[in-house]
Amino acid sequence: MKNGGQLLVECLVALGATNGFGVPGESYLAVLDALHDTQGKLDFVLCRNEGGASFMAAAWGKLTGQPGLCFVTRGPGVTNASIGIHTAMQDSAPMIVFVGQVGTDMRGREAFQEIDYRAVFGTMAKWAVEIDDADRLPEILSRAWITATTGRPGPVVIALPEDMLSGPATALPLTGPARITEPAPEPAALAEALALLAGAERPAILLGGCNWTEAGKAALQAFAEASDIPVVAALRYQDMFDNHSPCYAGDLGLGLAAGVRKTMAEADVILALNTRFGEISTESYTLFQVPTPRQKIIHVHGSAAEIGKVYIPTLGIPAGPNAFVAALPPVRGNWAEWRKRARADYETTFTLPAQPSPVDMGLVTAHLREVLPEDAILTNGAGNFTVWPNKFFKFGPKGRLLAPQSGAMGYGVPAAIAAKVACPDRTVVCFAGDGDFQMNCQELGTAMQAGAQPIILILNNGTYGTIRAHQERHYPARVSGTDLQNPNFVMLAQSYGFHAEKVERTEDFPAAFARARASRSGAVLDLAISAEALTPRQTLSQMRAAALAAKARE
Repeated sequence: MKNGGQLLVECLVALGATNGFGVPGESYLAVLDALHDTQGKLDFVLCRNEGGASFMAAAWGKLTGQPGLCFVTRGPGVTNASIGIHTAMQDSAPMIVFVGQVGTDMRGREAFQEIDYRAVFGTMAKWAVEIDDADRLPEILSRAWITATTGRPGPVVIALPEDMLSGPATALPLTGPARITEPAPEPAALAEALALLAGAERPAILLGGCNWTEAGKAALQAFAEASDIPVVAALRYQDMFDNHSPCYAGDLGLGLAAGVRKTMAEADVILALNTRFGEISTESYTLFQVPTPRQKIIHVHGSAAEIGKVYIPTLGIPAGPNAFVAALPPVRGNWAEWRKRARADYETTFTLPAQPSPVDMGLVTAHLREVLPEDAILTNGAGNFTVWPNKFFKFGPKGRLLAPQSGAMGYGVPAAIAAKVACPDRTVVCFAGDGDFQMNCQELGTAMQAGAQPIILILNNGTYGTIRAHQERHYPARVSGTDLQNPNFVMLAQSYGFHAEKVERTEDFPAAFARARASRSGAVLDLAISAEALTPRQTLSQMRAAALAAKARE
């Protein structure tokens, strides 16, 4: 007779899972034992820290649209993993976290490493549940898969008591995932939305979310271009629309460019697709008036709970993004000049002054735009350095960006490893600050063992740059707690089997990057960045100030 651990793994295979990320623990040994028999079909990627494992699972969900699986032990294991759970929730990325739990006979006694998972993760995840009957595993897993992937996708936490895994299970495993279609818009609502757009003078589209299909993205681009409407992406979702399209007008991310802000502030009708109106994408909820915006907003989302959560829309439509855009016919209007201006404002972003730094990241990013393949995957964690991949790179229809809406440091390296596991033949480049890199640099060991080595660019300026910038603004000449004394990153990376180089000058980067791409064992390039260099945010702030000054002179 099979046990609960075997039943769980059989169900995951039937659901279509191919990889899981985790750190082993004695609380779920029965699951690890069952995974021994699924190698090549459902593989366990052995990680070095539960935080890295959960970041990998969150990135997997964002990249593939299928739940990223994370396996961790109870207590300290899952609290380490909580950073990835929070990130998956803010990213709206599907994820399922399996957590070992004390046996049911121990529950409620504050046994060794016991945690009340419903209490801890009830507000951080879409659903938190604990198994109390091994024969209910197929039911719970099916519901978890559906919950993680539908509506607003997000993380699910499943606690697995030891006796539920090691004890007998008689239930039959699942035979496959449920097939659930996206909710489509009601014809009357679609007609009203089209009428609002047709009556606009300055329409705009704001898109977000990670559950777009290739067909949905193509349909949105076709609609935008046929209708000649500018498209702006929410924070770190610019890879959901072809940045080379004449309709693409930038993103509402950190270091907001003046032209992008102007486009959204002056729009009179905004079609908001699949976005949750986060703090960054609304400039701390000032870009649109709360609760009733000046702009007419058509809010389309697969989860009705997201509509009207912050802003009262002129029209709210509970519908999946792909089903909605598939039903859209083109809209015509007299706004061609408006769209051209929005695109021109976005293009000004790429006119940068020289950076006073040994390695000029403006020139580095320009070189990457030229040489990277169209299906390259870029990742990053958090810090001032993220503006380079987020603001100065153009994503085509096949390119991807994996970056956390939660602003979590340490995400970039695990995300890049997960991307190489999912897409081993694609070029994956991680941007990491020196502080950001050291949050999860131990996961280079995971990459080495899994044969999933990306290219990592460390922007090394010897400081926690974002915090230092705020510190110098609010507490000038009183630097405290932000300077970093770093190890030799080249030697560290080489100890993990990576090709590694120190790049001291801008002109040395192209050759070093060519060697990095040619390496079969991944690469780490340690880039010398001046702590006094003009940050991208400062550059964009200067551009915004110049634009506002020009407008005042008109």
